[in-house]
Amino acid sequence: MAERRVNVGWAEGLHARPASIFVRAATAAGVPVTIAKADGNPVNAGSMLAVLGLGAQGGEEIVLASEADGAEAALDRLAKLVAEGLEELPETV
Repeated sequence: MAERRVNVGWAEGLHARPASIFVRAATAAGVPVTIAKADGNPVNAGSMLAVLGLGAQGGEEIVLASEADGAEAALDRLAKLVAEGLEELPETV
């Protein structure tokens, strides 16, 4: 399983607009991805309700994971998006 641990870069955490940006990017990643708080249960990263339900705050560590082939590059892009609090998914890492 590929995994990335990152701190949430959006000051407001994964709420409303940042959660929407993240969910769109996770869906576009082309592989199934889960997201969890550091010691929490993983949820589907492509589900807006699941991501909002995490209640991840700015600066809090989250874990992105996937068992799919080709997940490494997708997780790198998603980790960069979350860690840097970007407005869109970066094309390259």
